[in-house]
Amino acid sequence: MAMTPLADAPVTELAALRGLFFDLDDTLLTHGVLTRAAYGALWDMHDAGLRLVAVTGRPSGWGEVIVRQWPVDGVVAENGAVALLRQSNGSGGSSGVARFDGCDESERQRRRMQLGDLVARARTLVPEARLTDDVHARVTDVTWDIGERVRLPGDRVDLLAKMIVDAGARTTRSSVHLHATFDVEDKASGAVSFAHAVFGEDAGTTLARYAFIGDSGNDAACFSAFRTTFGVANIASWVPRLSVVPRYVAEGARGLGFAEVASALVQSRGIASRRSGLPR
Repeated sequence: MAMTPLADAPVTELAALRGLFFDLDDTLLTHGVLTRAAYGALWDMHDAGLRLVAVTGRPSGWGEVIVRQWPVDGVVAENGAVALLRQSNGSGGSSGVARFDGCDESERQRRRMQLGDLVARARTLVPEARLTDDVHARVTDVTWDIGERVRLPGDRVDLLAKMIVDAGARTTRSSVHLHATFDVEDKASGAVSFAHAVFGEDAGTTLARYAFIGDSGNDAACFSAFRTTFGVANIASWVPRLSVVPRYVAEGARGLGFAEVASALVQSRGIASRRSGLPR
């Protein structure tokens, strides 16, 4: 199924959205950098009343910083396994960050030991593979750098992924990292759980009234689950490997494409407001 240009997305569909779940690497971020255009786009959507939740393969340690400092309602990290929410002190400031993890401490420790065994096997099977520089901030998974600072050949990535699956773990692949986990959540289930816990939305409402934007293979669950989905232009290289592609695609890549989508969402709310004669 072909993707529709963002410019052709129906204004009524965009205006009906309550919020946006968004990927970080190569979607909001441009080669790891949060640009002025992308960060401004977040504030524009926040000011327009849209709920914003980052849904990322990045670690929960990143999420703790993001929820403290960005104009977002929360972060779903580690591909859906952990959610983070800013706790307000009642005067507009932050009193800390709440972390939601479906595992109790003993089970989490058991899974961490299993992940350690995977890392040891990987050192023998693919000795040139390198763990990511953010792995120390992770709770539920381990990650290898396949395209951020290290370019691991595709056949070696495939071999590493097979080893993970053969060990009974799950693996997902983004534009920069290969993940291994013994948790069952994905980005879509993590987003739905967050919306229920924080916004009080049921699954049907979340998937119909919120949108998702992403760029790669570990976004596949969200592209399949959400009704309104967007891709930034650099998703083109992943299209042959996706069973379901985003409904709409921006002209721009990475942060510029994200800013395009944000602009369309904000403008749609203004158009709907003018048509109805009511403030939004």
